[in-house]
Amino acid sequence: MDGSPRLFTQMCGHFEMDARFSTPGDPELQYPCIMFDLPDSRILYQALLDRDPRYEGRAWVGVTSTGVFCRLTCSARKPKFENCQFYGSISDCLEAGFRACKRCGPLAEAAADDPTVQKLLTALDAQPHKRWSEADIVRFGYDPSNVRRVFKRQFGLTFLELARLRRLKEGFTTLRAGETVLAAQIESGFESPSAFRAAFAALIGIAPGAFRKDALLQADWIETPLGSMVAISCQHRLHLLEFVDRKALATEVRRLLERQPGGLGIGTTPPTEQVRQELRAFFAGRSSTFQTPCALHGTAFEREVWAALQQIPAGETRSYSDLAAALGRPSSTRAVARANGKNQLAIIVPCHRILAANGDLTGYGGGLWRKRKLITLETSYQERE
Repeated sequence: MDGSPRLFTQMCGHFEMDARFSTPGDPELQYPCIMFDLPDSRILYQALLDRDPRYEGRAWVGVTSTGVFCRLTCSARKPKFENCQFYGSISDCLEAGFRACKRCGPLAEAAADDPTVQKLLTALDAQPHKRWSEADIVRFGYDPSNVRRVFKRQFGLTFLELARLRRLKEGFTTLRAGETVLAAQIESGFESPSAFRAAFAALIGIAPGAFRKDALLQADWIETPLGSMVAISCQHRLHLLEFVDRKALATEVRRLLERQPGGLGIGTTPPTEQVRQELRAFFAGRSSTFQTPCALHGTAFEREVWAALQQIPAGETRSYSDLAAALGRPSSTRAVARANGKNQLAIIVPCHRILAANGDLTGYGGGLWRKRKLITLETSYQERE
């Protein structure tokens, strides 16, 4: 391999100290993990076409038309550029909802990094509809508490939560295709319609049988490098955009339906397609601007706070007190914090740009690990300006 500085810079950009991992011998002992920035998507796409081995172990491609992620050296037929999303780690591919390619076997190359994780992910890929339990983990010879800790650290989700979301996504996709609730239940591997309805209701806030074909609002699933999101929009505006594992998602959906009558269905709309493309550009480092028309459901004060959040440039952060002062309400820090927490448009209304007064990360509904990654990504935007 050419070891020139130019090639190394082209491939890796710069490296930074980011996520932390535990050693197998001591789960509490922490060491920094070096994360590499990806080069431009066009460079990576050319590497994919050339099956360039220099990117082996450094970059992977997720193909949106098939839901599969591959090594750049994969011998499969090459997808169109617009159907490609590039990632700097296998975990990012899995978080975004892609399954491993059976031809190039991207999981196998990384198995040495953490055999426990890779073995369980391979098992999940082989049986995505299975109702996994801690007993299954024990049968693999692993300690459930250790597996929970390892998966939570790498993905922000436990193995069982990841498996459950995988099953629910299968059901969501089946419903979107116009199939019945029973078909969706079978496709997603739930043992009974009631179990599927309960799980779906817990995630979305509404049982699948309550979806209406003529509904004003339509829900759709969007994959991102930081995990799956649910978008809800009418034909003209985006009403909600949240990560599917946000605990308050069901409450937010119910609140939205109370404020916006007309029912909820499953399908896509022009605003959802627009935000899907804008999110893709955002995570690819091409644009931090969102122009999707949005409906802001909140009080006058909450909408004022959300508008102020959107005025914070990408790559910059503020504290709650900074935001309160900017609004001319310096004594309303707590009210500003509450309004920040009620935001229903993740990333677009950038509540992740708010830090504690001392500069530490503070609460974020999508998880502090996502907040850290979003701030890191947006810092790269600022550096290019």
